[in-house]
Amino acid sequence: MTRAPLIGLVGRRKTGSQIVGQPEALHAIEVELFYRDYARGVIEAGGFAVNLPLDSDPAEAAARCDGILLSGGTDIDPALYGHEPETDMFPPEPERDVFEMAIMDAAGALGTPVLGICRGLQVANVHGGGTLHQHNAAHSRFDVVPHTEAHEVAIEAGSTLGSLYGDSRSVNSLHHQTVDEVGPDYRVTARSDDDIVEGIEHSTLPIVAVQWHPEMMTSRQGDPVFAWLVEAATKFAASRAE
Repeated sequence: MTRAPLIGLVGRRKTGSQIVGQPEALHAIEVELFYRDYARGVIEAGGFAVNLPLDSDPAEAAARCDGILLSGGTDIDPALYGHEPETDMFPPEPERDVFEMAIMDAAGALGTPVLGICRGLQVANVHGGGTLHQHNAAHSRFDVVPHTEAHEVAIEAGSTLGSLYGDSRSVNSLHHQTVDEVGPDYRVTARSDDDIVEGIEHSTLPIVAVQWHPEMMTSRQGDPVFAWLVEAATKFAASRAE
């Protein structure tokens, strides 16, 4: 039987004091936090999901994994793209920024497939030399349940996302930051009906990223972007075994 490809999921770090119900004695204890639905999307597509603590060596993590999923979360430090902070809505988490930029370095060097979701798209773009709009309040829909389809996304024909979704997709919207300048090695392959970048793909590497949250939508179990990651990771694992 073919081994399921190993997909590394990046999470975030909190302290016990930030988790409701933790006794005061544990308030200073650090906790690794991983949202379940990312792993469920990978598992349902046939992959084996493993959580990557921020203490992992990024190069070793990329080397051991057949694919990487960069998940959603807080804002990226704007210093990483040469800007001053304009909002403190979701303050940066420096440890995570450092880890994810390093794992992108390692994945790029190896050719490891990467799927970016929400913040993950922004990480890919910033890592690739792009910038972000730090606050786009009109685009976020934190006032509705996460699976709410907030707007339509137009997808470029001939792109990877186009092969997965066709020419359009109705998606949710759980982000307040958006792509400004696109990294030189990326191309925009999906835009919302209000012209926000919703999908990017690397020109030469197996990196695909979406701004919406497919793992939170009711269609998650059959969402083709998870199938893309698992298939790309399977091929990558086979190429390394040759």
